[in-house]
Amino acid sequence: MTLADRLQQHVREHRSGMLYDLMFAVVWVGLVSILFDVVFVGAPTWARYMFLIAGIPAYFGFFWSLELARQVE
Repeated sequence: MTLADRLQQHVREHRSGMLYDLMFAVVWVGLVSILFDVVFVGAPTWARYMFLIAGIPAYFGFFWSLELARQVE
């Protein structure tokens, strides 16, 4: 099995999950960008980076709580 075949198989198996990951990342970066371009205009650059890094635990927290909500139903 070539690398291209394995990549195609991986994308076929995880298509919707990869789409959700991408959507979360785009929305998170967009919100942080809007916040720092409109609300926190004079904030230091490191604060913007900290907000962007906070997207990692926010991602896992969001999808963990979503999974818990699905199990409760």
